[in-house]
Amino acid sequence: MRRRTMAATVGMAAGMLLAALPRAQGTPPVPLEGKPPAEAAAALLARGEQVAGKGSWERIAIGAVHYEGGDKAKGEAIFKSVLEGKPEWSDYQRIGRLYADLGEWEKARPLFDKAMAMKRKASLWAEAGAWYYLNGDHDKGAALFEQALAIEGDDPWAHAMAAGAYLGKKPRYW
Repeated sequence: MRRRTMAATVGMAAGMLLAALPRAQGTPPVPLEGKPPAEAAAALLARGEQVAGKGSWERIAIGAVHYEGGDKAKGEAIFKSVLEGKPEWSDYQRIGRLYADLGEWEKARPLFDKAMAMKRKASLWAEAGAWYYLNGDHDKGAALFEQALAIEGDDPWAHAMAAGAYLGKKPRYW
C-alpha cells in the first residue's frame, strides 16, 4: 500500500514538474514589440492562418477578424474555403452568426437555414429564431422558438436566446 502511495505521489510530482516546464512550440512567436497596430494585426493573422491548419472553427475565427477588420474579400475567401470542404452545421452557424452580428442578415439567413437543415439542436434553432425575430420576421422567430423548445424543452440557452430576442437583445454565446 505504501509503495502505491509513494509511486502515485512521485508520478503526480513529475507530472506537475513537466507541466511547469516551457512547452516547445512548432513556430516561434510573432514579434510584436514596437509594431503599429495594423502591422501587428497583419503579422498575427498571417501566423494565425498557418497555425489554424485545416481546423474550420479556427479558420472561421481568422476569417472573421479579416472580415470585421476591413478586408472583407479575404474573410469571405476563408469562409468560402471552409464551406467548400466538408462543413459541419456549426460552420454555417458561426459564419452566419458573424454576418448577423454585423447587421448583414441577408448573408446570415441562408447560413442559419442550412445549419438548421443539418442539425436539430435547440440552441441553434433558438439562435436562428432570435436573429429572425430581431430582423423583423417575428412570426418566423416565434415559430423557431417553439420548435427549439420542442427539440429540447429544458435547454437553458434556448430559453435565454428566445427571451433576449423578445427584449430586443442579440443572442449571447456562453
